[in-house]
Amino acid sequence: MLEIPIPKEVFPLCPEPVIRQDGNQKNDCEANACHRLMADLISEHPHLKVIVTGDAIHSTGPRITQLKADDMQFIIGVKPGSHGSLFEWISGLSLDTYEMIEEGVSYTFRWVNQVPLNDTHPDLLVNFLDCVVNNPKTDQKHFSWVTDIIISKENVYKLSRGGRAKWKIENETFNTLKNQGYDFEHNYGHGNENLSTVFTMLMMLAFFIDQVQQRACGMFQAALTKMKTRTALWEKIRALFTEYYVDAWADVFYAIATGQGRARLPPMHPP
Repeated sequence: MLEIPIPKEVFPLCPEPVIRQDGNQKNDCEANACHRLMADLISEHPHLKVIVTGDAIHSTGPRITQLKADDMQFIIGVKPGSHGSLFEWISGLSLDTYEMIEEGVSYTFRWVNQVPLNDTHPDLLVNFLDCVVNNPKTDQKHFSWVTDIIISKENVYKLSRGGRAKWKIENETFNTLKNQGYDFEHNYGHGNENLSTVFTMLMMLAFFIDQVQQRACGMFQAALTKMKTRTALWEKIRALFTEYYVDAWADVFYAIATGQGRARLPPMHPP
């Protein structure tokens, strides 16, 4: 058994909106927003060691060259449709292979180190990792990444887990914001004078605080367990703020987890 903890929480430390910048005539895009985010991250945390993950849109020569220049490691997805020359190159090589079974799920890994990213950047060498996952409960899944981390039998599973962590961005962040009481929509828009952008940033800040509490606050965890869903927890919190004077969040979580009769919440309208 490979004991690798899987934290449920995601911490959105510095979200960057996809919005046209002052002085630009062209519409903004994800690639430009990523460039700004990386620059801000380096400026604010120059000594922070990170591993960048992303989908195939970011597996480009300029992006990977910049990551290397910024001393950032990466595990980024690639696809045959967008990286044809890489996969053509791989097809002519003998790849290392490793198979394993973890909790009934089988994994087949194939990898090779130090291959050209594409024909445009033949001198930019990356390490290629391919992973096929067979889960009896779901369909077969196939993933491919490039990374600057040397791949071996000892670390190939961890690297695949790092690459697949990008999925948590969609599931643990955006799906949570959309379906668990934050009322976020994927096409949220920016509105006139950036009002919706401000609302979105406030929403992300609230989500960040909730994620920290979910990870580190025992009373929050107890309250969430009692209410079973985040949406039910938010509604219960709103109800308490409507009916009681609240001096501390701990009192709110304690009231939800143990019952209002044992909490230190004075009613706004005593009988």
